[in-house]
Amino acid sequence: MSLINDPSMREIVIDFCDESIELFNQLEEGLEILEEDPTRSEELEKFGQLIDRVMGAAKSIGADEIATFCELGKVIGYKSSQSTDTALLEVVIAILFDSVELLRKMVNQIKTGNEQGLKSLNTQAFGTRLSWLSEKFKDIERASCAVEPQSKNLSQTSIDDLMSSLGL
Repeated sequence: MSLINDPSMREIVIDFCDESIELFNQLEEGLEILEEDPTRSEELEKFGQLIDRVMGAAKSIGADEIATFCELGKVIGYKSSQSTDTALLEVVIAILFDSVELLRKMVNQIKTGNEQGLKSLNTQAFGTRLSWLSEKFKDIERASCAVEPQSKNLSQTSIDDLMSSLGL
């Protein structure tokens, strides 16, 4: 049983939700800065760091789908910080805004005790955009996207595996 479903752990789950919502606000602030100036790669780095915090907390309470979406957002944030293609960065920013909104909805479903509501959220269209975007960054090598010590960088196969785990 994950902590999400354990009534005795409800307070911990609510704390996770509240902290995540605060981090989502910070993520959106950074994305707003990027909307003004997409070349501020340090904001994409910061996005990756903040969403990594949500990912770790989500894993600790058993919110695996949220953790997986966060991991994809982290990888896209870090890898896109290496890009100088302004048009592509504008698309990245829009998709990251969508990802934060989707994550916010997922967390709100958990906070209200409606975990079954997670299944009602349509993640298919979002998954298609993530798949397209991950293709754009498949050649970018990034040490901070490491998954395991033997693998220096998160490979396209690893990204595909993450999306498969979400059913996308």
